Amino acid sequence: MKDEELKDILTGCKTVAVVGISPKEDRPSYIVASYLKSKGYRIIPVRPNGDTILGEKVYQNLIEIPKEIKVDVVDIFRRSEDIPPIVDEAIQRGAKVVWMQEGVIHEEAGKKAEEVGLKVVMDRCMKKEHQRLINQ
Repeated sequence: MKDEELKDILTGCKTVAVVGISPKEDRPSYIVASYLKSKGYRIIPVRPNGDTILGEKVYQNLIEIPKEIKVDVVDIFRRSEDIPPIVDEAIQRGAKVVWMQEGVIHEEAGKKAEEVGLKVVMDRCMKKEHQRLINQ
């Protein structure tokens, strides 16, 4: 994906569901979500258990997020083999972007998302891209 497309995502998409977020402050998922929240993004934590992370209600999956909350980006911190059902939920939710963090790649799921109109970012860190392109 070209830098201009990444910039469009980072400036135009402000609600981010962080799938696989950890409540532990030293984990990359927590660090990225905390950074994004500090930059004005709305963070929606998604993980199997927990009440709140970063002061936000935790949802067990993307489908559990109330319909009135529009999810722009699904930022995924899970193993590559766990990606297909998450992408299916992102499509069902009407997300605009599926963002797979560094080390997370699933070409087939990415292609499926693109075929129905979602933008797909793979193997990149949303925080690092924001720092590089927006918060220079």
